[in-house]
Amino acid sequence: MATKRLGRGLEALIHGPNDSPPIKPGVMEIPLEDILANPLQPRKDGLDEKSLQGLVASIKRKGVITPITIKEDDGKYVLIAGERRLRASKLAGLKVIPGYIVSISNESELMEIALIENIQRENLNPIDEAEGYAILQSKFNYSQDSIAKAVGKKRVTISNALRLLKLPRNIINSLRSQKISAGHGRAILMMNTITGMNKLYNLIIAKKLSVRESEAIAKGRSSGKIKIASKKSKKTTSPIKMVEDELITILGTKVEIHYLKNGGDIEIHFFSDDDFDRILDLLRSIG
Repeated sequence: MATKRLGRGLEALIHGPNDSPPIKPGVMEIPLEDILANPLQPRKDGLDEKSLQGLVASIKRKGVITPITIKEDDGKYVLIAGERRLRASKLAGLKVIPGYIVSISNESELMEIALIENIQRENLNPIDEAEGYAILQSKFNYSQDSIAKAVGKKRVTISNALRLLKLPRNIINSLRSQKISAGHGRAILMMNTITGMNKLYNLIIAKKLSVRESEAIAKGRSSGKIKIASKKSKKTTSPIKMVEDELITILGTKVEIHYLKNGGDIEIHFFSDDDFDRILDLLRSIG
């Protein structure tokens, strides 16, 4: 199974050319001009120039600390993971870069490893990351548990990321360009109609709402109307409200805690059969 193979790490696939001594076990100095672009790169929005310049400055001071991952191909090397490091190294004026060379002949296996490596190591936007998870599910039959283990994240993180792909296309594009955050996206998903989602999205953009403000609006919706609380109103910071907000973030849906003198109840909302199954699956995984 794919996850068992990858669970050993890349070490089992790494080798170096016989005529070139490694700078440390499994790592070679590779000429930048010999490295080809990765056709399987999950990133679709390009690189953030500000963070890239920070990496350039770091490389000029300390060099490339984490090697890129590459595959030999007719005397050249195909990049598997490390697009930011490769680009920053070129901008920093380097001629060579440390790289792991992996032995992969199967194109499907190459794509699988490229996806996992890039999700683990690269600074992807929420949609590129979610689409990477979706490919692992659809093309390689990974379960959400398997994805979580492969990329070192919690299962609930994978589930919440995949849900973002259910948003309308215009909102997905805003997430991809990081005009809004994944937290905003999850708040928008609490609206159970496309019209409601777009209304909340437009409010977030127009009024520059925080994630908490967006969640409060989604939670308080009624009769299809969206009400915005006054900016002057005092925010509730009670322990119960904090727990309620945490459950909303974890479950990605409207949650209400009704606290009584001798107990109370927790009300979890769902808006379709699929939403119900998703929440039930999340609760079972937590247990």
